[in-house]
Amino acid sequence: MLGVGGDLTLNVMGDLLAESKKLSGVVEGDAIPQLFIPQLVDYYKRGLFPFDKLVKFYDFDQINQAFADSKSGQVLKPVVTL
Repeated sequence: MLGVGGDLTLNVMGDLLAESKKLSGVVEGDAIPQLFIPQLVDYYKRGLFPFDKLVKFYDFDQINQAFADSKSGQVLKPVVTL
């Protein structure tokens, strides 16, 4: 299950235990920031992680456009500045 939100009903025996499945949750990623962030910076410096292409800045008066672009997939990380 990925990206499941809201209420969910499971038959623990039939849906999980019978096939030795495991259900685990992750909040805000599952990385060790002290290791992961320097690794991302290194990737960026080597041209392997162009995060600047994932982010787009919007002035506060463009907030509706930021939401629309995010919903359409035109931008992955809209950042609204004041």
